[in-house]
Amino acid sequence: MRRDEIPTPALLLDLDRFERNLARMAQHVRATGKALRPHAKTHRCPDIAKQQVAAGALGVACAKLGEAEVMARAGVRGLLITTEVVPAASIRRLTRLVGEAPDTMVVVDHADNVRALARAAAEDGVRLDMLVDVHVGGRRTGVEPGEPALALGRLVSEQRALRLRGLQGYAGHCAHVMGWAARRTASHAAMTPLMETRARFEAAGLPVEVVAGGSTGTYDIDSELAGLTELQSGSYCVMDLEYRRIGGREREALTDFEMALTVVATVVSVAVDRAMVDAGLKAFSTDKPFPPEAVERPGIEYGFAGDEHGRLTLTDPSRRPELGERIEFFPPHCDPTFNLYDRVWVLRGAKVEAVWEIAARGRSD
Repeated sequence: MRRDEIPTPALLLDLDRFERNLARMAQHVRATGKALRPHAKTHRCPDIAKQQVAAGALGVACAKLGEAEVMARAGVRGLLITTEVVPAASIRRLTRLVGEAPDTMVVVDHADNVRALARAAAEDGVRLDMLVDVHVGGRRTGVEPGEPALALGRLVSEQRALRLRGLQGYAGHCAHVMGWAARRTASHAAMTPLMETRARFEAAGLPVEVVAGGSTGTYDIDSELAGLTELQSGSYCVMDLEYRRIGGREREALTDFEMALTVVATVVSVAVDRAMVDAGLKAFSTDKPFPPEAVERPGIEYGFAGDEHGRLTLTDPSRRPELGERIEFFPPHCDPTFNLYDRVWVLRGAKVEAVWEIAARGRSD
């Protein structure tokens, strides 16, 4: 099968670019002495996760328990669930998962959750590996750094069914700060309390073999931190418009990694001043203030025009789209775009080399 035979709209992965992205990140973590456990929330695809592990990753980070269950069922190990598992039924699912994949880690930020996890693990005969989730800004999860985190770490270490492994601190609010210098300042300010908390753990004799954090936007910033052991960067493997716009160390655009993910659409209607494609709100992420961008196709601008359609406004009348023309677009945000599709078509040039299932699509439970 070839590129022009794929039914549209469809999610495409450029395998050459994807493989170069994996190689570049692997080279970076080797050079900086860090490890990599990339976030699978980017793609929710076990085949991509396996490619990342084959390129040197320790495993993958999973935003939710449901993602981790899918990854484990597909044979992916080295899982870290980066969101607290709190409901009683979910805790039971977690202990079953750990029975199958014993090296799975989970984060905690509250004493009641620690005790609930310890009870369930003891009853089910498993041992849970834990990271204390430290709040580093962004008003999301995490216990306050310093003494509160230390007290929670001590509580974890006192539970026979739990094993403290270290810390997590994810400064997601810094990932998209515009301009590399400003982003570096913001990230270091956010991560300093995590590094100070690590020092407190070490002084108290608590384990810090794992200190996890970092994003694609700060991959070459957070790796400067001596106390950080592993990066959770995820979007680097495919990239998107949002990450490209934030700027790199030396360029206005972040070009360290290549744009490997596109959505292909077909022109299904043409008029004097516009054309319509068969890819709308159900084909692209809609959480960003900018639209999809046509790939190497000047003369048009995309605008959402409903669930199934996108409107192409003509900016160059000499480049009028033709009925049946296939146009590829870069998505604004890769994570929610992946979650709209059941599969991704994997291409080497014009040839379809594989079709990978996005098996954890919708698994936000």
